[in-house]
Amino acid sequence: MSENVSDGIEITRVFDAPRALVYRAWTTPEHFAAWYGGAAEIPLDRISLDVRPGGAWSLVMLVPGHGEMPFGGVYREVVEPERLVFTLKDASAPADVEGEIVTVTFTDHGDKTEMVFTQRGGNLTAEQYEQAKGGWAHFFDTLAGHLAER
Repeated sequence: MSENVSDGIEITRVFDAPRALVYRAWTTPEHFAAWYGGAAEIPLDRISLDVRPGGAWSLVMLVPGHGEMPFGGVYREVVEPERLVFTLKDASAPADVEGEIVTVTFTDHGDKTEMVFTQRGGNLTAEQYEQAKGGWAHFFDTLAGHLAER
């Protein structure tokens, strides 16, 4: 993983899986629900991914002790299987805020894939970015396990 900056997050991971599979893990509900949120449950009837520029995505995580946590946004760029850019917002974000901008790139390294994840927007404090970075790192550990099962 790489550094955290005060106005966002950048994480680089190499997965032991082909790029097409890693991309599908981000773009199909069954795959996405299996790793996003780590151990939190995401029922398939509570996730929607309209993976195209202008398409919306949403999901609800069921977190023990915290209840439902909705997330969502809009896809800005979709370049299969190389790049995704989308907005990310949770229920605590003000209605007039677009949310954070997430960019994920997937680089083919034969039977491995380098994924570079960035989250920017300046909507969070440095402490909140640090917490979010830890959350994403946990999600990506779960993603690595999910990909290993394939």
